This record gives sequence, C-alpha cells and structure tokens, in this order.
Amino acid sequence: MLNLVKVVAQRLALGLLVLFAVSMIIFLGVELLPGDLCQEIQGQGATKETVAACRKELGLDLPPVTRYVSWLGGVVQGDFGVSLANQREISELIGVRLSNTVFLALIAAVISVPLALILGLLAALYRNTIYDRMVNVVTLTSISTPEFFVAYILILFFSVKLGWFPSLSNVSPETEFWERVYRAILPATTLTLVVVAHMMRMTRASIINLLASPYIEMANLKGLPRSHVIVRHALPNAWAPIVNVIVINLAYLIVGVVVVEVVFVYPGLGQLIVDSVQKRDIPVVQACSLIFAATYVLLNLTADILSIVTNPRLLHPR
Repeated sequence: MLNLVKVVAQRLALGLLVLFAVSMIIFLGVELLPGDLCQEIQGQGATKETVAACRKELGLDLPPVTRYVSWLGGVVQGDFGVSLANQREISELIGVRLSNTVFLALIAAVISVPLALILGLLAALYRNTIYDRMVNVVTLTSISTPEFFVAYILILFFSVKLGWFPSLSNVSPETEFWERVYRAILPATTLTLVVVAHMMRMTRASIINLLASPYIEMANLKGLPRSHVIVRHALPNAWAPIVNVIVINLAYLIVGVVVVEVVFVYPGLGQLIVDSVQKRDIPVVQACSLIFAATYVLLNLTADILSIVTNPRLLHPR
C-alpha cells in the first residue's frame, strides 16, 4: 500500500509539472496567433489611437511575462478571468460547454467500451477465422478514416437520406435528457467508430499474448473450454494494458471532440475554443486548452493507477 501511495504521489507531481509546462506552451502559442483582438472588435474603422486605448483597457499592452504570471496566478485560485469578446466570466462560459462535452464523451464511452471488449474477446476466441479478419478490416478502416469524413457520411445517410437523426446537435440546459441523448447519437457514433478499434485490438492482442503462458497451457490440458480459459484465466491478467488503453481513449473522447463538435455544431468545449480562436478571445482559448490538458493528464494518471491495481507486479519493475 505504501508503494502504491508513493507511485501515485510521483505521478501526481509529474502531472503538475507537465501542466505547468503545458500552460507556458499554451500561453506562448496563443500569443503567436495572427491578428489582434482590438482590431477585430473595432472593425475596419479602427484607428491606431482607438486600438491602443482598447489594448490598454484590456491589459494587452503589458509585457507577456507579466500577463502570464497574472493569468497563472488566477488559474491556481480558480479564476480564469473574463472573456475579452463579451466581458462574461470565463468560468460561466466554460461550465455549460464542459458539461455538454462530458455528456457526449460518456455516451460514446457507454457504447464503445463494452463493444470493444466484446469484439476483442470474440476476436481472440475465434483467432484467424473469417470473423477475426472481418473485424480487423472494419476496425482498421474506421480508424484510418478522418473523423470529419465519418461524420459527414453519417449525416448523409442517417439525417439526409433516412431522416432518423438531426444533422445538427443543438442542445441547451433546458433540453430533456432523452432528447439530449437523441440529438447526440450521431456525434457519439462518430467518436465510437474512431476509438473502438484501439480498444478492440488491444484487448485481442493482450489476450492472445497470454494464451502462450504456461498456466494457460495447463488449463487447456485439463480440458477446459476455450471460452472458459479466455474469460476466467486470460482476461483477468490482461486487464492492465486493456484498462490503460481504455482510459487513454476516454481522454481522447473528451480532448479530441473538437472536429466532431464543429461538424455537428454541438455546443461543447471544442466548439467554444474554435469560436474563441476566430474572435481572438485569448483568455477563453487559454482556459479551454488548459482544461483539455488537465483532463488528459488526470486520466493518464488514472490509467497508471488502475494498471498498477490490476497488476501489482508493475510496482516492482525489473
């Protein structure tokens, strides 16, 4: 138990260090974006004097280091600042959008995780059969196809041709739960087709790798059914890499939704960051990027901990 706490503390400290480095990269990257917010706000009629006054009012005339320290200090205290585009609290803007993104990711996870585990188990159970080859071809095809292309194909068939689902996933806080689920089906399906291949192939590879182990051979010599050997003997020992890839793909479901949200005009965090980049709303872009980074680091830490819990041998690397 003490070793586990030590490992968690080390991973947490490393995660905080990574977040600090990422915050500097985010700030520098946003600073290098072309254009000027004050010029964007005032339009073509802006003069040098009005632009300078606007920059002074918004604090954009201060040195980058000063603004970075001020911004980081506010973030540590839970204050992301105020949107430069509409003067609203960024925490208020992000709150609803983040909940929408998490909701979409959860729907995709509920569909993709059980599906990937079942497909992976069956692929290992019927290795080198027609089923195994077909599943590999289909999953490799889905993972090799860009998300936006998959999204447009789904819109074409299920929205335009069949009319089963809306092409635009407009939701609001007042939208009822099942109506929200109905409108999020297409973007969730797009995400599922992208991530299920990773999880399925890792499940299959982990189980097949263990089938050559001596204790599996002993179980086979006892005459146990192949399905029993895989489910009761191989799968529990394969959980570490499987859990690791599942959690990493869950991180992708939250962090990698930008393209999908833009295609379906889904009001999530990805759509917000794209709109903010277009408006040169620097604090909102920084806040969204930092939230994405923190989510990825936190879920990677969770993956490490779950891997160690499911396979304590990882506490004692050779």
